[in-house]
Amino acid sequence: MRASPAVYFTSYGLSLLGAGISSVVLPLLVLDRTGDVLAAGVLATVATAASATTGVVAGLLVDRLDRRAVSIVSGLLAAVSVAALPLVDALWGLDMTWFLVLAVVGAVVRVPGMTAQEVLLPALARLRAAGSSGDAGRLDRLIATRETVGNTLLLAGPGLGGLLVAILGLTPTLLLATAATSLLAALTTLLLDPRTGRVPARDATAAGGAARRAVADLWTSWRFLARNRLVLGATLITAMLVAVLSSLQTTLMPAYFTAQDLPALTGLTLSALAAGGIAGSALYAGTAGRISRRTWFVVGMTGLIVGFTAIGSLASPWLVLAGAALVGLTNAPASAILGVLTIEATPDSMRGRVLSAQNTVMLAAPALASAPLAAVAAVAGLPVAGAVLAGLAAITAIAALAAPAFRTLDDQRPGESAPASVVGIVGAGPSRLDVDPAHRCQARGGSGDVIVAPVRGAAGPGAAGGR
Repeated sequence: MRASPAVYFTSYGLSLLGAGISSVVLPLLVLDRTGDVLAAGVLATVATAASATTGVVAGLLVDRLDRRAVSIVSGLLAAVSVAALPLVDALWGLDMTWFLVLAVVGAVVRVPGMTAQEVLLPALARLRAAGSSGDAGRLDRLIATRETVGNTLLLAGPGLGGLLVAILGLTPTLLLATAATSLLAALTTLLLDPRTGRVPARDATAAGGAARRAVADLWTSWRFLARNRLVLGATLITAMLVAVLSSLQTTLMPAYFTAQDLPALTGLTLSALAAGGIAGSALYAGTAGRISRRTWFVVGMTGLIVGFTAIGSLASPWLVLAGAALVGLTNAPASAILGVLTIEATPDSMRGRVLSAQNTVMLAAPALASAPLAAVAAVAGLPVAGAVLAGLAAITAIAALAAPAFRTLDDQRPGESAPASVVGIVGAGPSRLDVDPAHRCQARGGSGDVIVAPVRGAAGPGAAGGR
């Protein structure tokens, strides 16, 4: 039971459900209390900046402390930060200052938990595989299932938030539902096997003070991300897709459907993406190990080209929605594969830091695309903006298909039979590394003198991951 994926996905789903409720209630509250449309945008920008900044260092916690404990504590603190909103409203009244302060606090306490939650899944896969004959598709299915849960809650969470507003009226007490889901998510994580949270042993003899070691560890993870072609490629592809999808949802679609006098269809774009993603993730989960990763990856990138071509044409509202559904359907398996590849290619000892670095890039990506696309739409018109968006998606997909790192995806499973993490010293010779010769070492330490062997062994945004 404690190593059951159902426990993990229950906790993960509760977290997303609360976030979905908050995504509807909080902007409405800000608008209601401030009367300023710009205030909601400022709040989102500040919260995103706080999350990105925290993401830079969150991985240090995840790679040093028990990952299960980090997830639990983060969930509890997140529940407190959200519950503080109705309390502050009752005592002093909410204003923009309070919204900003509590949003920053919430962002800061959530990010380490989000990273820890990502790292718990491969550890869970490793425990599930222990003692069995092995299952080449196990991690793929778990990642795909997480994508399915995420896309499902992407629909259900905001829908529930809107329903609560409709039934109970707009009040800060609605956010107690988000606090409750965060609390339940933390308590559910407590049920997971404690072994899922264990971190690899660290070298206690490392020179330098704590701050110097922390900086060295951060440098190591970012250098690994920059030098590992597979991880760097996955990061850049996902970041670009996150930026394109964000621009689609926040800039192009609202303007297009408003111009068509069909503003109600704007929300259906997100629904079409999510519905397609649910189907795509479920299909990939059901075929993992039977259909090659490369095949799914080609299908995913081809679907992105076709889907965004339909969207960018702005030929008709229904063609746009059909294109969004196709993008969701084909992007979900591709996102799951990129997540699995990142997990397999990253040593467990730095997995938290690398995932945090990736999350930082994902959070920053939309800011680099939304404003320029809005400028194109304002100056050259929506058709040109649609063509630019479709072009960016096509260039990303073609580059991904042509990249050497993604041509042999089914041969890159370095960790599936590696029994444990092994650390050796460069120059000590092969005898110092107890690693199967078929499994190449994956990373060098920050000083260039440590090699870490693959540890995925027994053991991914989603863009949506995107992020």
